Amino acid sequence: MVDLDLCYTSASDLARHIRAREISPVEAVTNSLARIGEINPKLNCFCFVYPEEALQKARAAEAAVTAGKPLGPLHGVPIAIKDLTPTKGKRTTLGSYSHEHWVPDYDAAIVEKLTAAGAIMVGKTTTPEFAYSSFTESPLWGITRNPWNPERTPGGSSGGSGAAVASGCVPLAEGTDMGGSVRIPAAWCGIVGLKPSLGRIPLDLLPSVFDNISHFGPLARTIDDARLFLNAAQGPDERDIQSIGTKLALDGPQPGSVKGMRFALNIDLGCYVVEAEVEAAVREAARALTAAGATVEEVKIPWTRRIADAWVEVWQVFMAAYFGHVLEQYRDKMDPHVVALIEAGNKMPAAHYKRLEIERTEQWRGFYPILQKYDAFLCPTMRVPAPRCGERDEGYYAMREDGRYYGLDMTGQFNLLAPCPALSVPAGWSKDGLPIGLQIVGRRWRDDTVLTIGKALEAARPWADKRPPI
Repeated sequence: MVDLDLCYTSASDLARHIRAREISPVEAVTNSLARIGEINPKLNCFCFVYPEEALQKARAAEAAVTAGKPLGPLHGVPIAIKDLTPTKGKRTTLGSYSHEHWVPDYDAAIVEKLTAAGAIMVGKTTTPEFAYSSFTESPLWGITRNPWNPERTPGGSSGGSGAAVASGCVPLAEGTDMGGSVRIPAAWCGIVGLKPSLGRIPLDLLPSVFDNISHFGPLARTIDDARLFLNAAQGPDERDIQSIGTKLALDGPQPGSVKGMRFALNIDLGCYVVEAEVEAAVREAARALTAAGATVEEVKIPWTRRIADAWVEVWQVFMAAYFGHVLEQYRDKMDPHVVALIEAGNKMPAAHYKRLEIERTEQWRGFYPILQKYDAFLCPTMRVPAPRCGERDEGYYAMREDGRYYGLDMTGQFNLLAPCPALSVPAGWSKDGLPIGLQIVGRRWRDDTVLTIGKALEAARPWADKRPPI
């Protein structure tokens, strides 16, 4: 019998109960595995589950508690790792037939750090092929569904992780974010998702250590859990030349006061057609921050759809450079959208790709004056609540006659400005019961500030007690 209250216990509380010997790691992991067994046939959020190994580690964790040994901050807490992130001795497929049988001989740095903190990996979560899409649907693993409504997508590319956390399978899951892939499922699954500052969590899963749009980040149900994950995973690592050498001070409770802080609010990033329910929820969240003592002022931003298109062009070259070598052998088994991205990237002239850096510079010059004046920038995470599964990305990228844009995600812009942390938190729910996300973008390297703002909103408008009807 699954204990739902235990399923929805936060990682922070679970770790505390384990240290106090009020809950055993075996109990926590057993319950997590039972919930996965109950949920996965409905949502398809896990592609691999490791019951025997997870229980073996849980028994060892319980013995360590009994023996009074030093315990890490995540000791005995079940977590999930995305099937894009290398795990030693375990298949890592990247959602693609091209990697269907790949078994890495190493753990990614983040897996090492989370394991060293005492976390127990119970399984790996689904991703679209090569983590390319806002919908978690892959040729290898099929469609992953949203726990709030299984006819809807949980988002992507960390959609399996988002669905696993939102449905109570695990309190914490790892995701990757190259264009919104942590924040998108956070917004559509009604949970917390953080794209940390570039290099805050060392990233070593790509062939290049000079890539500058990619991040590891947590998917969690509470701000405290996102902070706990970040604290365990942050820190310099020589495997990532861009990793930040100085850690943030994240021990202790997360501050939540925004009194005296100033926030800029923008609804459309200069061009998006934002659904009315989304705008209403974001504005209500902004009013809650005002009531908590902050000043919120609406601002204009000098961006157009071209900013979103520039990210797509960067992404095309990303896909071609890192995965183009599998095209000849696996084309017939690959997602046609992935094939099209790779082919477009292969055709792009090198000089044009370099000129994208100039566009990113212009984007930054239009944005940084806002962050000089305000402590953070607020906007929607997604233009609409979660679409139906199978709709994929078609039909969402058209322009109206007046130049307004129907793109889904309002996230990739802040991968082009990678040093700026970006947090998605629940802002409300649609009339159909679907979550809506608020995006909080901070000054460069100030991950602590966006977490503080998220904590203030969580206190004003709690969300962690809401459970999807599954």
